Amino acid sequence: MSQTRTIVLTTAAMIAFAGNSLLCRVALTDTAIDPASFTTIRLISGALMLWLVVRLKNGAPPGKGNWLSAFALFAYAAGFSFAYVSLSAATGALLLFGAVQATMIGYGLWSGERLRQLQWLGLIVAVGGLVGLLLPGLSAPPLPSALLMLGAGFAWGIYSLQGKGAGDPTQVTAGNFLRAVPITAALSAVMLDSASLDPTGVWYAVSSGALASGIGYAIWYTALP
Repeated sequence: MSQTRTIVLTTAAMIAFAGNSLLCRVALTDTAIDPASFTTIRLISGALMLWLVVRLKNGAPPGKGNWLSAFALFAYAAGFSFAYVSLSAATGALLLFGAVQATMIGYGLWSGERLRQLQWLGLIVAVGGLVGLLLPGLSAPPLPSALLMLGAGFAWGIYSLQGKGAGDPTQVTAGNFLRAVPITAALSAVMLDSASLDPTGVWYAVSSGALASGIGYAIWYTALP
């Protein structure tokens, strides 16, 4: 794969992932859909899209993945949705991706990896930015929502680490999405009394799951060397 194609595909995947923040934030502030329903519809839509991608790519249904990864995926998606009830899209994305990187870098350091001086500087600046964002002040986000988003980022970091060396990434991700469906269905069942749906909110959730997540992951894995 040429370097230019890799850059284009990686950029497209990053745009898709960032689109999740915008779709979720708009859905939960401008429509009547509740966070649990958004999470469930998003994961089901992503599972169906990835199932279709794997069938078209490999000619067989996804059969890989594991329950620990599926639970981490659910924890990320649920924390993400509930946090965006009161976080801005930009603040949520900053907290999310900061927590993902901190989790993965922290695991690497714990495993014996070593950072160069410039990498240490970048890590210190990033962590300092997150701490500064959370300090009490006029621009500080609501602490419960910020903690939920940090938890979502931690879960996504765990999910990413679990996927290292697990096999074909698209097939593994499809299997994990399918396993996450009964978990998120249980969440919706528990919160049934507070469920709220409307056509626009459902459309945002489907777009987040099938397009921003499902297609985003498929593009991302295509861009990997």
